[in-house]
Amino acid sequence: MDTTKTLIPPTRIAPETFLVHDHDGEGQDPVLVPLNCMVIRSAQPVVVDTGVPWSSEQVVADVFSLVDPEDVRWIYVSHDDIDHTGSVNTLMERCPNATLVVNWFMTKRMGLTLECGPERWRWLADGETLDVGDRVLHAVRPPIFDSPTTRGLFDPTTGVYWSSDCFATPMLTPTVDVGELDPTFWLDGVAMFDSYISPWLEIADHARFQRTVDRIEALDPRVIAGCHTPAITGANVARAIANCRRIPGATVPPPPDQAVLETIQRSLSIVA
Repeated sequence: MDTTKTLIPPTRIAPETFLVHDHDGEGQDPVLVPLNCMVIRSAQPVVVDTGVPWSSEQVVADVFSLVDPEDVRWIYVSHDDIDHTGSVNTLMERCPNATLVVNWFMTKRMGLTLECGPERWRWLADGETLDVGDRVLHAVRPPIFDSPTTRGLFDPTTGVYWSSDCFATPMLTPTVDVGELDPTFWLDGVAMFDSYISPWLEIADHARFQRTVDRIEALDPRVIAGCHTPAITGANVARAIANCRRIPGATVPPPPDQAVLETIQRSLSIVA
């Protein structure tokens, strides 16, 4: 475990719905990247995404502080990137009654890294639903994504929308809610982060892209949660959706390049 990391216990973002916090870059980089998961304590409890492998011990401990392993019924993975699948094998092993909610393409892309067999899978595509006993969850792909397997998850009972990688933002310090961030830093950070993960936005048809944002707005979410953002609540939900609409044309700083890497390498050699 990284003893320099600020540990934030899970926070309640809606009735029986909790954000499991993690982040990367503290003490090393100018900004931090959130790396969250979510737990829904529905009649059939759901774990949404599973974090990065290097934080697996803490993620699993936080999840099990909220729900007993034997009670977990569904583990929903929004897509197959490593920052969403880091604890999937551990959770499937330790939650004997859980079914893994993925899709066909995800299982092909994960290949042999996915250790549980198809007898414990449930394939769920964008636009389909999952009955978890006391509510029906909806798989809804976010407007911005970096994997073809991506599906978000909307809970109409609480109004919480899990946006996967969409609405991502850096943080300066460990942060629970975007309301703690400077508004300009937050909205510009989302534009930067989402442009980085989805460079295809610059060639997207404007009207078609706006319709994907319309789809999220029509859900009327009360809370937006995601892997790479603090919780988005209150009036900031509408601000986040409006900001999303301008991202394809936003001017953002270029990502770090070879010159930045060489600066890092020089600093390492000085330290050594």
